[in-house]
Amino acid sequence: MDTVNYGLIGCGMMAREHIQNINLLPKGRVTVVYDPVTELAESAATLAQDAHVAESLDALLAFEKLDAVVIVSPNYLHVQQLCQIAETRPMPILCEKPLYTDPSDAAVLEKLFADYAHPVWVAMEYRYMPPVAALVAQAEQATGGIKMLTIREHRFPFLPKVGDWNRFNAKTGGTLVEKCCHFFDLMRLILDDEPIRVMASAGQTLNHLDERYDGEVPDIWDNGYVILDFAKGARAMLELCMFAEGARYQEEISAVGPNGKIEAFVPGPGRFWPKLLGDAPVPQLIISPRAPKGPFVSEIPVDPTLLEAGDHNGSTFYQHQRFNAVVRGEGEVEVTLADGAKAIAIGLAAQESARTGQAVLL
Repeated sequence: MDTVNYGLIGCGMMAREHIQNINLLPKGRVTVVYDPVTELAESAATLAQDAHVAESLDALLAFEKLDAVVIVSPNYLHVQQLCQIAETRPMPILCEKPLYTDPSDAAVLEKLFADYAHPVWVAMEYRYMPPVAALVAQAEQATGGIKMLTIREHRFPFLPKVGDWNRFNAKTGGTLVEKCCHFFDLMRLILDDEPIRVMASAGQTLNHLDERYDGEVPDIWDNGYVILDFAKGARAMLELCMFAEGARYQEEISAVGPNGKIEAFVPGPGRFWPKLLGDAPVPQLIISPRAPKGPFVSEIPVDPTLLEAGDHNGSTFYQHQRFNAVVRGEGEVEVTLADGAKAIAIGLAAQESARTGQAVLL
């Protein structure tokens, strides 16, 4: 296969980022899109350089020039759409996180894809942010074996979405699933280990309290702490605040071991950086050995073209580059269905722990 023809399911803001990055692939193009909101679908089709607008998911799956699909629909629709693809026209799939929001769906997907003949990739693009990828690659040597891992995300509130689906736990799975499965995936990747216990405290403090949707107040959380014990003895912590968009860096990751510390600093979307402050911050990697003492600071600039193509520090392009290669028969899936399911299981456990005040065993 020389060029991968993509179909996009869902044409909201994140779908536009996927389209812009697929447009940069030398061997990829979006040929067909579907969204129940016609205006969104037509706008996405234009961005994709005149893709066909399908009137339904069935119509998209029947489109002739189609080699792979990208699911960018609201969280609560993922499972039914995955089932429809697998039962109607099995093909390679890149599915946005989270795979599901209902714990019972884990077994459904495991059975559905047990003998699936095509690659399925879960979109955990934070792995591919250049400063994060550099930390993953150098952490073992810099730390001498990680004993403590901390991920901090201080960012803006949830953005408006069509139908306001991201304002309610019932449709998102909860903040610690919807937003934070990225970070639990990173913890598993960085530590090369599995958590055995989760403790969390979280809640809704400031955001969306004055909003009403059909008379209902949003219940989505906007801050929290999650502590995880891992099987090999390491500890990890997530600190999330979604009313801290004034911060210089959006994500900060630190890993510490007997030999030293390594840190990654990732700025938020450049379009949100105040122009009066000058150029947006450049990502950094800092290595701080215990002896001789550092620190050693490296800047890890991201290609401006990739920054223009989305809000995730270039990671969406690198993710698509790898998925595109897999669809063409080169390489292997790096973020599997099992990876996606494990990240959700941690998020659901964290939601439960924060709700009950009790630690949850995994």
